[in-house]
Amino acid sequence: MTSSASNTKSDQSQVSVPLSAEELIAKYQVGVWRYLRALGCTPSEADDLTQDTFVSVLQKPFEQFNPAATAGYLRRVAHNRFISVRRREGRVIFSDQIKEVDESWTRLVSDGHGDVLLDNLRACMEELTERARWSLEMRFRDQRSRAEIAAALEITEDGAKNLMQRAKKQLRDCVEGKSQ
Repeated sequence: MTSSASNTKSDQSQVSVPLSAEELIAKYQVGVWRYLRALGCTPSEADDLTQDTFVSVLQKPFEQFNPAATAGYLRRVAHNRFISVRRREGRVIFSDQIKEVDESWTRLVSDGHGDVLLDNLRACMEELTERARWSLEMRFRDQRSRAEIAAALEITEDGAKNLMQRAKKQLRDCVEGKSQ
């Protein structure tokens, strides 16, 4: 193969082939949903806003440059939809907090979907003590109150609060360390 033929072949491999609507949704839906949850949406709000995001994007011409640009564009549309809904509801939006979440998401979620971040979080959860992991699982997975967690662990409510705060800090530090 000649040098020019080799260059043509490598140039073709870098050209992004536009995805169909179904492929676009399949590839980016989870990332948009997770981003909306990070902004503070409930699961059902994130479902609705994710659907609205794709409906909006697919109604007008959309040029896909590369996966990172596409993920960023979809996040921006989802972000705007989120802000619009909050304003219509008359709910206060703290733009500094939204900006911080957006910047953190972009920094931590290198693949645009959060898969790497979730893998890092799972690995970091394994590094917690059993007691700390159990407290966080009861709180965030099982939606148990601090009083229920304290009773299950046979400690005071303040003890449960401190345990969870330390565990969350350890997770944050661990995830950020793995993401760098």
